Amino acid sequence: MELTCDQFIGGRLSVWQPRDGYRAGVDPVLLAAAVPARPGQRVLELGCGVGVASLCLGARVPDLSLTGVELQPDYADLARRNADENGVQISVVQADLRALPDDLRAQSFDHVIANPPYFLRARGTAATDTGREVALGGETPLIDWIDIAVRRLTPKGALTMIQRAERLPEMLSALDKRVGSVEVLPLAPRVGRQAKLVLLRAVKGGRAAFRLLPPVVLHSGDKHDGDRESYTPEIRAALRKNAPIGWAI
Repeated sequence: MELTCDQFIGGRLSVWQPRDGYRAGVDPVLLAAAVPARPGQRVLELGCGVGVASLCLGARVPDLSLTGVELQPDYADLARRNADENGVQISVVQADLRALPDDLRAQSFDHVIANPPYFLRARGTAATDTGREVALGGETPLIDWIDIAVRRLTPKGALTMIQRAERLPEMLSALDKRVGSVEVLPLAPRVGRQAKLVLLRAVKGGRAAFRLLPPVVLHSGDKHDGDRESYTPEIRAALRKNAPIGWAI
C-alpha cells in the first residue's frame, strides 16, 4: 500500500493514509470540532479509519481516554501509527462494530462519535479500491451504527455523527426512546445552497425538544472563483486551529 503523509489542523497533525484508498478530508475534522468533550472523559469512535477525528479531538481536549474501532486491518494499523507519531493516546481495536470484543462491550463512554459510510451499498458507488469501497459504501445499516453507539453510551452520554443530508430521515428514524435532546446542524457549502452534510447529536436519556439549528456555511461567496481557500472564518478556525463548532463551542 502506497502512503502519503498529510497535514491536518494547520500542521499540528501529520497523518499517514493510503494514496489511492479512502482518504480522510475535512469531514472527520468537522466531526471532531462538533464533539463537546471535556478533559477526563471517555470517547469511542466507531469506524475510525486512520484516526483523524480522534486525533483532532485528542489534540483539542486534553486528558481524554480515546478508543477507536476499525474494521479494516490496514487502516487500524495506520490509526495506531498515526496516534503514536502524533503523541495522542488512542486504543485502536480492529473489529466489526457489530461484533465488538467482550471487553469493549463491557465499557461505557461519555461520547460516541462516528462518520459512517455515506452511500448505500445497494445503490452502488464509484469506488474501485477495496478500502475506499468499504469506507464509502459499507454494509452495516445506519440503524445498527446508532444502536451500537447508544448501547456504549453512559447515561447522559452524547452521540455525535456526520452524514449526508439525504440520509437524515434514516438517522432520525433510527433514534429510539433511549435517546433525546436531538440536535441537527446542517452544513451548507455556501449561503443560499442546500446543505449537503449534517451533524447530528443525541443524548442518552435526554428529554429536551428536537432542535434544527441554523446552517453553518462552509465557504464564503456565492461560487468558487479560483484556486484559493474560501472557507468562512468559523470553518477555517475549525480546520486550521482545531476550534470547536456548533454545540461544542
